Amino acid sequence: MEQAMRNFFLFLSKNKPMTKLAKKYGLRFGAGRFVAGSSIQQAVEVIRELNSQNLVVTIDYLGEFVDNEREANEMALECVEAIRAIGRENLKSQLSLKMTSMGLDISEEIVMKNMRLILDEATKQNVFVTIDMEDYSRCGKTIDIFMRLKSEYDNIGTVIQAYLYRTEKDIDDLNAYSPNLRLVKGAYKESPEVAFPDKKDVDDNFKKIIKTHLLNGNYTAIATHDDEIIEYTKRLVEEYKIPRDQFEFQMLFGIRVERQHELVKEGYKMRVYVPYGTDWYGYFMRRLAERPANVAFVLKGVMKK
Repeated sequence: MEQAMRNFFLFLSKNKPMTKLAKKYGLRFGAGRFVAGSSIQQAVEVIRELNSQNLVVTIDYLGEFVDNEREANEMALECVEAIRAIGRENLKSQLSLKMTSMGLDISEEIVMKNMRLILDEATKQNVFVTIDMEDYSRCGKTIDIFMRLKSEYDNIGTVIQAYLYRTEKDIDDLNAYSPNLRLVKGAYKESPEVAFPDKKDVDDNFKKIIKTHLLNGNYTAIATHDDEIIEYTKRLVEEYKIPRDQFEFQMLFGIRVERQHELVKEGYKMRVYVPYGTDWYGYFMRRLAERPANVAFVLKGVMKK
């Protein structure tokens, strides 16, 4: 049942007619609770409110799988505008983005040009940028580009997915760069040839890479709504006396809001992933597909609205 539900939502995430319908009718399918509007102005208001609650943010202008240079350049300019808004409004926010939105599927030259444009502005505004991880077929390219950019910029990190078999080696290979990494379970449909199909194996690997990355002395963002992973991290940092300024928890906007506030009250840094923009449909479907528990959080949130 769990796998069938996951496959169903992942299928919907790539359904082009549904994507067009979603764009036409806006955030009316329940996604409005989990996407901070369609414009940067709307997103700024959400970030300001979250900051007032002692929550820090990473903002993401939604878009992916861009297949032409013009659109990739437009996406890059939107990211630059978001960075300027963060600086102008003095918001406690970072920026997240996907390589496919920057032109990864077109050419590496376009990606590097757009990323340098974004990172130059981010450096001016003192904004940290995280490269989101996408499906397995783009994982290697994304890590390679991250390593190239990390040699030029300090204000950049990326994401590592616990459900991939390759992840443990990626953590080891990246350690030479002392990277700031967001660790996640993973949300794309992958073959059992490249990813753990069983949740327990994913959770075990998640715990393993959290421990490895923290004990390597690197900054670690633990992005999860799973209490088991959260409590494991708490015990780990207590046991090894890892300072609280070396890690943070991250959750998605609109999901487990009470838990987010609990972690803040306990003295942990809590960062909220805040997406915005018109291209929200694929993101929303993947959140529903990620784990059945996420579907429950979403349905509960919609009923409370």
